[in-house]
Amino acid sequence: MMKLDFAGVRRVGIFGGSFDPVHAGHLHVARAAAEAFELERIVFVPAARPPHKPGVNLASGADRLAMLSIALASEPSWSICGLELVREGPSFTIDTLRELPRRLGLEPEARLFLLIGSDNLPGLPAWREAEELLERAEPIIVHRGEDLGPVWAELQRELPPQLLERLRSALLTPAPVRVSASELRARLARGEEPREHLPPGLLEYIRGRGIYAPQP
Repeated sequence: MMKLDFAGVRRVGIFGGSFDPVHAGHLHVARAAAEAFELERIVFVPAARPPHKPGVNLASGADRLAMLSIALASEPSWSICGLELVREGPSFTIDTLRELPRRLGLEPEARLFLLIGSDNLPGLPAWREAEELLERAEPIIVHRGEDLGPVWAELQRELPPQLLERLRSALLTPAPVRVSASELRARLARGEEPREHLPPGLLEYIRGRGIYAPQP
């Protein structure tokens, strides 16, 4: 696991997801968030079993940790925390936010910033203890380019005004990177080598381990 000294660090981005596999789009978003929100560190938190993706079969936690380690090797201010992979049951973000400051050794004045894809906004009020979540961590909404007008209207009925304003003022619109993990898994299963969308060394690890292997 990658270790960093968090003493004195005041702005930490939390980037959760399946990372199945981690790809160029994830890294692009992390860089854009770090620049736009002046993040000193970014912690990638791979999910064991995301509650909003029931029935999805993921690559093993060990393989996803290894793939993240390869992908982040050249980024000295990025690290990985595997706490969700050892937690029993579904991975709830609020539990992670409660535990991370202690796990990272953060000082009380440190601020957490949670990266959230705009496609998750409609279901955000249903996340476990969503209001506390948005108070513990300042959101960074990664805008995918869709029209958010109807989403804001719905959230206005479900969230307190101060939390809605937190979301509206936290939009990040990075230059688009046309890649998705599901597309990459499909291409890899067809025997293709989408090297242009994978961090250096990752394709070799995937093929060596037989992850997303072509079906006979």
